[in-house]
Amino acid sequence: MDLLSIIGIALGLGAIVGGMLLEGGSLHSISQFTAAVIVIGGTLGAVFLTYPRKTVINAIKNGRLIFMNSSVNPMSVVEDIVRFSDIARKEGLLALESRLKKMENPFFKKGLQLVVDGTEPRLTREILEIEMEYSEEYNNSSAKVYESAGGYAPTIGILGAVLGLIHVMENLAEPEKLGAGIAVAFVATIYGVGSANLFWLPVAGKIRVKIREEMIVNELITEGLVALSEGENPRRLKEKLIGFLRESDKKRPA
Repeated sequence: MDLLSIIGIALGLGAIVGGMLLEGGSLHSISQFTAAVIVIGGTLGAVFLTYPRKTVINAIKNGRLIFMNSSVNPMSVVEDIVRFSDIARKEGLLALESRLKKMENPFFKKGLQLVVDGTEPRLTREILEIEMEYSEEYNNSSAKVYESAGGYAPTIGILGAVLGLIHVMENLAEPEKLGAGIAVAFVATIYGVGSANLFWLPVAGKIRVKIREEMIVNELITEGLVALSEGENPRRLKEKLIGFLRESDKKRPA
């Protein structure tokens, strides 16, 4: 679980709502169903119009990345590749076939299968790099969906504000109706700007970071498997692969 995301959401909302309450405001004053319908419905409608169905569905699936950390330990991947390299040097590449059934990482499994099948190192690299490139491209489209929502929301909020002011102008002769219209006008703007900067844009940023971290691990796997198939010395291979890791990851998995 990515606790930092939960803390960030709670801190952002808490600071804004708490500050308002400290100034003597009330939650009721910013609880406007009409404004929420305008901003949320309008933002989602614009997003659905912008992107195809598959991209939107993928964006929803990738939304889990903001709350979930990767289960892959990069140092564990390095240790696995070095161990496989040592086995291959002693027993041959076919000795690695029995390890395939136990592997959970689909990219690692596919790469090792290519190596076990005797695929040329150059072709192995090409196949894995193509998969990495387009996997990153498709997943980054998920971040673009949230970025687009972050761009549309404030504008839809302004639209809600204008609609509220129109309602106010239509009821100048009836003062008792003016308050609701003015409330919708200001609250719609708050919902638009707030959702963009507290949710949509931060989610897009975190998805990009998580996807890039996953791609770095896949680059490590690609380099390691190609070197393994070329018969590189396990000790030198380990030193090469450790270069892919940040300092905090350069330790043996628990």
